[in-house]
Amino acid sequence: MLAKRIIPCLDVKAGRVVKGVHFEGLRDAGDPAERASIYERQGADEIVFLDITASVEARDTLVELVERTSASVFVPFTVGGGIRTVDDIGRVLLAGADKVSINTAAVQDPELISRGAEEFGSQCIVVAIDAKQLSAVSYQSSVFRRGRPPPSPGQSESRRSKTENPYRWEVYSHGGRVATGRDALEWAREAVERGAGELLVTSIDSDGTQAGYDVSLLAALGEWAPVPVIASGGAGSLDDFRQALQEGNADAALAASVFHYGTYTVGDVKRYLAGKGVPVRPV
Repeated sequence: MLAKRIIPCLDVKAGRVVKGVHFEGLRDAGDPAERASIYERQGADEIVFLDITASVEARDTLVELVERTSASVFVPFTVGGGIRTVDDIGRVLLAGADKVSINTAAVQDPELISRGAEEFGSQCIVVAIDAKQLSAVSYQSSVFRRGRPPPSPGQSESRRSKTENPYRWEVYSHGGRVATGRDALEWAREAVERGAGELLVTSIDSDGTQAGYDVSLLAALGEWAPVPVIASGGAGSLDDFRQALQEGNADAALAASVFHYGTYTVGDVKRYLAGKGVPVRPV
């Protein structure tokens, strides 16, 4: 069985690592290069760097900061934020990234996934999905707004599997600020079909709360996804990581707050997981 990965995330704004709750109320958490180096020494399997305001501010990724951060680590390094074209992908890879994470631009132009995978290989293309959970009723209203007639109430209930999760998830773009009307699972399928090599899935509801990952969302993806799924949003306890990786069947768990503010080290997480029978690389 492949080892599960533990991935610290650097959410970067104005050149500094920040973290908030539900993508809001950001607090400073240090210098990106320094943080990356610390996490590598702790045993991180990868580092993710997300320029979280690049898309909102309609600007390119901070390439000089990417170069400085990548120079401080030797584990795989993924960069996202402000990547809108194949040229942007190439520029970030040349700056030292091993993979790029695309989110808003991919939602707006799904062909970017295909073009990026064709030019650089699927192994370089991570599609990030920021998703918010909707109730069954809200979901029916949402798809109706997109022009799809919802099933009649009686038909919906009679055809629903006893094990089917009654919730659906909607994709948000622009750093979790804009509802797109897209179903998250449908969008994940399309992204994989277009060439995404990994899916980085963040629960907006759980992000920064330290109340646990959205295991239902992860499990729904894990039922079919042929590419690795990275869980993101909500890690607060050691067992949250286990639940995401075992019950949610994620291939990797990404976290920020618990690492930035010293609740746990990467080593703490890996030792706990190993004790629970989860395969991880040694620290």
